[in-house]
Amino acid sequence: MNNSLLSQVYSRSVKGILLFTLILMLVPAFVSSSYFISVLILVGLYTLISTGMNMLMGFAGQISLGHAAFYGVGAYSSAYVTVKLGMPSIVGILVGVLLTAIIAFIVGIPTLKLTGHYLALATLGIGMIAFTFFKQWKDITGGLNGFFGIPALNLFGIEFDSEVKFYYLVWLIALLGILLTRNVVQSRVGRAFRAIHSSEIAANSIGVNIQKYKLQVFILSAVYASIAGSIYAHYVSFINPMLFESKMSIDFLIMSVIGGSGSIWGGLIGSAVFIILGEVLKDVIPMVMHTQSSDEFQIVFFGVMLVVLLIYMPEGLAPAFVKLRNKAFNWLKLSRRRSRGAADSMENP
Repeated sequence: MNNSLLSQVYSRSVKGILLFTLILMLVPAFVSSSYFISVLILVGLYTLISTGMNMLMGFAGQISLGHAAFYGVGAYSSAYVTVKLGMPSIVGILVGVLLTAIIAFIVGIPTLKLTGHYLALATLGIGMIAFTFFKQWKDITGGLNGFFGIPALNLFGIEFDSEVKFYYLVWLIALLGILLTRNVVQSRVGRAFRAIHSSEIAANSIGVNIQKYKLQVFILSAVYASIAGSIYAHYVSFINPMLFESKMSIDFLIMSVIGGSGSIWGGLIGSAVFIILGEVLKDVIPMVMHTQSSDEFQIVFFGVMLVVLLIYMPEGLAPAFVKLRNKAFNWLKLSRRRSRGAADSMENP
């Protein structure tokens, strides 16, 4: 592996993350619209889930169409523990994480022995089973009537009772998720994931414990979804099973593919594009198609977008963003050199 490729895979620079963090911190100071902040909160939550999906799909090569189930387990666990048992929010989140990890461990052992579309169908089945439980287990979930009165999140004495507070919390957790994913994929474990993705037979022949690593990344990505679900439940204060149906799992998959499943930033880019385009389409479609129901047309739009991306940009939008960023930095460097050259010429004619 040459040095340039090595530096791309094992980049230790945190400049990009620090710059993005600074931009995120400044957004509420310049944006007063609660609607825009709520959209960014949703982008942050889906970024966490999509980043976990990227680790599972893009780096370990395992497909999941059942992550809405883990998202729902986190949401209902937090809701039940805080409302029915009267315990603190952090306990609800931890119960969700623990329960999700146990479920992912139990279902992961048999399903991760499958590969390709067989694995995708098996995880889709898990999502459908969980959705049925959410609907029918009315004593716990409230059934289709939903779960009301979920309190605002309270962590370490801080009550997150406003959009701005939730915004900072969500993006703090999303960035921690990205940092953790970055460290994992650049570690020995990450190399094992890539080996499994490239060829399970070859990885097995060099001593990689395939089942162990596949199970680990599956559980970790499920925990990402669970944490996002817990925070979402406290944010909206009401949940019902329709929020965690199988279409949601497909949406997570689309976000991951759009952003670039083999990129650390792919989850963020895919989530942002998916959510923001979705909001724009809600306004545009009724004007163009003369209908109040835009959901079906959104499915068509993102379906077409997915096909086009898979044909012309199979690695997703992340590589294009990286190229654009590099061009911008190169242009800035060139402009600085020209400015210094012009200044030197004036001082020493």
